Amino acid sequence: MILLHKAEALKPVVDELRKQGKRIGFVPTMGALHQGHLSLLHHAIAQNDFNIVSIFVNPTQFNNPDDLKKYPRMLEIDQELLSQAGCDAVFVPDVEEIYPEGELTEKFDFKGLERQMEGRFRPGHFDGVGTVVKRLFEIVKPDNAYFGEKDFQQLRIIQQLVENQKLKVNIVPVPIKREEDGLAMSSRNLLLSPEMRKEAPVIFEILNAAKDFFIEHSAAETKKFVENLFEQSLLQLEYFEIADEETLQTVEDRNCCIHIRAFVAAFADDIRLIDNLRFQ
Repeated sequence: MILLHKAEALKPVVDELRKQGKRIGFVPTMGALHQGHLSLLHHAIAQNDFNIVSIFVNPTQFNNPDDLKKYPRMLEIDQELLSQAGCDAVFVPDVEEIYPEGELTEKFDFKGLERQMEGRFRPGHFDGVGTVVKRLFEIVKPDNAYFGEKDFQQLRIIQQLVENQKLKVNIVPVPIKREEDGLAMSSRNLLLSPEMRKEAPVIFEILNAAKDFFIEHSAAETKKFVENLFEQSLLQLEYFEIADEETLQTVEDRNCCIHIRAFVAAFADDIRLIDNLRFQ
């Protein structure tokens, strides 16, 4: 496995692969890797000839400086995991490599996708995501890039980015990887206290209960049902939305569109967790 820190070091590797007609798979991450990340890599390995994982904690997508500061970083462990999983190259740039002119974000029009859910609570977040992903695509030039459905809104944003910018990369969604107790795998899970780690699976339990409830109730009624369940837990609900998967617009009932997904963000003490579940 090759370890690279500079775009200029990666460029000849990519150029040679292109010359040989090899397919390049790419998994962008912020490190603190877990089996969810590795499932992205496994999908990539199955579909490509050469696979690159990037590790970069992107400062422009954190609107809370404390959140950025405490984001877990464990590069040596990450490298070992990737090597064992069959990764071909790891790209670990520093901030100056990604933002040579300072930490400036581009402004994007994501057709309203950025104004829903996470966008309401994290202003500027998706411009930061769009900026770093576009820059990484320019450096890596992948055929296929893999994103987990746990960050479903981010996945839709990136699909819109590719469409808007006419980028020559295929975005491959990968289903959520969960712990045995149902908690969606996340690097933030490492920050949970023992008490909150025990409580956090209630998010998935509530999503499943809401899915059943929604069969015979409106979205508004389901939302109240979910709010009541969270009040009985140790978690603090930030939002719960039932939305059209395509537009991410809130729906009123199940007759509005083909695919509907529920989205939740909740705090376990000061650790913010997100999850989602397709309802239909």
